[in-house]
Amino acid sequence: MNNYWPEGLLLHTAQNRSLTQSAAGLHEALYSQTVLEGRVSVCTREHDLLVDFGFCTGRIPRCEGALGVLEGTVRDIALLSRVGKPVCFVVDNILQNPDGSITPILSRRRAQQLCCDNYIRHLRPGDVIAARVTHLEAFGCFVDIGCGICSMIPIDCISISRISHPSDRFCTGQDIHAVVTGIDQNLRVSLSHKELLGSWEQNAAQFCAGETVSAIIRSVESYGIFAELTPNLAGLAEVRPGVRAGQQASVYIKSLIPEKMKVKLILIDAFDAPSHPQPMQYFIDSGHIDHWVYSPVQSPRKIETFFAPSLSETAE
Repeated sequence: MNNYWPEGLLLHTAQNRSLTQSAAGLHEALYSQTVLEGRVSVCTREHDLLVDFGFCTGRIPRCEGALGVLEGTVRDIALLSRVGKPVCFVVDNILQNPDGSITPILSRRRAQQLCCDNYIRHLRPGDVIAARVTHLEAFGCFVDIGCGICSMIPIDCISISRISHPSDRFCTGQDIHAVVTGIDQNLRVSLSHKELLGSWEQNAAQFCAGETVSAIIRSVESYGIFAELTPNLAGLAEVRPGVRAGQQASVYIKSLIPEKMKVKLILIDAFDAPSHPQPMQYFIDSGHIDHWVYSPVQSPRKIETFFAPSLSETAE
């Protein structure tokens, strides 16, 4: 079982509350080396992180703030940006102060190392894992895959339906699932997402010819308008003046054609409306997959993903 979750998921668990609400609990965590979470209240001038437990304040020294800080591969902005957010840690030491209070000394770096050794090192291509969106760039979605360790989903791996920016699909702080596509010798993990959102047939089964349904305009081309019905299913409607990518729409489904993987649509209306990423509907949200096929059996065009063994497995 994975106990190394993206940061924020342990914060309100019963065990975490029990071990972070008293000196006795922190001493127990010190001896057991349990990974805990707390919220950062301050980043000091020295770039130490202060974690407020209510009855005392813990300190994460700058050098213990993350894997790579000492080596210079992680910049201090990665520490400053944790203020106000949950961080994972193990208790390194508990200092007794002259006034009888305590100062727990914490290490996020060692929590991340435990995550690498006990979780990430054992991942294989095809494993489906939990992730939390940390930030979005034009080229991809960055996610926390455990204890603040970062990975990225390239934009073309987010869904079958093309999007202009990852913010069309995700928002910061969103909890999602992803599938491992590779792990290199430095334990950098590559991810994909589209394979978890269902095949053409699984998505098309949610609709029938003759229905009028909601859609999102994804692109307007000279030959037609692409409207997204689900993240892994889009259809084509005839061009209409004034329609823009990003608009909401109502579309009439003329036909679903499995052998061509096509959905023919008639655009009823397109309009501007507030648009926020919707919760993902996953057809796969756990376990392991070796091979994923998007295209229907009757389609001559094959869209599929094979999850190759990792470098370590190949070497064995």
